[in-house]
Amino acid sequence: MKKLNLNIFTILALMLSLSIVSVGCSSDDDAPDVPGQGGGEEGNTEVRSGILTEDETWTADKFWVLDGKVVVNEGVTLTIEPGTIIKGEQGQEAAAAALVVDQGGRLIADGTAQSPIIFTSVLDNIELGAVAGTNLNLGNVGLWGGVIVLGNAPISVDGNVGTAQIEGIPATEPYGQYGGNDPQDNSGIIRYVSIRHGGITIGQDNEINGLTMGGVGLGTTIDHVEVVANQDDAFEWFGGTTNSSNLLAWAQQDDGLDIDQAYNGTITNAAVIQSSNSDRALEIDGPEGPDAANPADFGFTIDGLTVIDAEDGEFYADFRDGAIGTIKNAVFSGTTTGEAKFRFNGVDSQNNFANGLIVFDTNEIVLPVGVASAEELLIDAPAGSEGNFTNNVTVLQAASNATVGADLSVFANWTYASSQNAL
Repeated sequence: MKKLNLNIFTILALMLSLSIVSVGCSSDDDAPDVPGQGGGEEGNTEVRSGILTEDETWTADKFWVLDGKVVVNEGVTLTIEPGTIIKGEQGQEAAAAALVVDQGGRLIADGTAQSPIIFTSVLDNIELGAVAGTNLNLGNVGLWGGVIVLGNAPISVDGNVGTAQIEGIPATEPYGQYGGNDPQDNSGIIRYVSIRHGGITIGQDNEINGLTMGGVGLGTTIDHVEVVANQDDAFEWFGGTTNSSNLLAWAQQDDGLDIDQAYNGTITNAAVIQSSNSDRALEIDGPEGPDAANPADFGFTIDGLTVIDAEDGEFYADFRDGAIGTIKNAVFSGTTTGEAKFRFNGVDSQNNFANGLIVFDTNEIVLPVGVASAEELLIDAPAGSEGNFTNNVTVLQAASNATVGADLSVFANWTYASSQNAL
């Protein structure tokens, strides 16, 4: 997660907000040219921009182009059929393309293994009905924004105010708030969805994540989702209670799984494949508000995790600002350097680790070259607390010996990673 005061973009944001309309335009002569797809041919492309004020269904028989922010308004349902391909335009900064599900809106993006829903860039030459194009690679990041879902479930922020403005959307916009008091909140379904080549920069140290979940509730389904080649984080949870399963992050340039503001849900069967440009596989922050004094009320669980540091990325995990939670049935492997370690960043996280609030349970690891023991992988762990890690981690000679971790077979055939033999 990267944060920045966005006041310097206020003028740009106001200009953008004036351009927002209730629904986007249909295919016509002004439709953008989509490389390799015939661009604005009649019936081939639909363009959407601004705030959707009534229910819509996007079908798989054409491309759907996001021209700037497309917002699913409160009380509105956007249904995306299996096999549909959505492409983000190349807007910069405040004009960056993204799909935003506002509080009270619903996204039903319910793909299948045979017909996944794909979000990508207008520069992608992917054909209708295909799983992947041929002209983009892992180096093509930040070509558009991403998918942002905003709910009414509890979060923990400074001042204990209960709501916040999501990063990536200026506070001048009429949408972007998240958080509330409904842990069962339902923002819809995101299933068998692949998100690629996003994370465009909207300001210094401020990009959009592949899939951002702000205060998303337990009634929301997040299942079988892939994020590839994102310039910022692949997945980020800002509080909320939603459970997420079968997640794949590959070659993101910041964090694979990023947890903030007392996310209190379970992530099941997740894989993070690091590249040489990747930052942390896991970045985990704790509660931010005064409610952080009650740590027993918070805590995520990651159950079934595979981290492959394929090209020597940075930390396996960075626990910050009073992180609280459990990582179990995880396997870490692939690195050839000693940089892939577990850091306990700050006094609050160090104390939580020592006091058993950061839990490692039945994990396995292949030690990096030159590292003699699991204890050497710990950074800033309080003296005497090392056993909380080493007693719960089995050292393997090879990743092929792993008995825990994610079931990677669930990502076969429908993901971009599978099409590129990354699994």
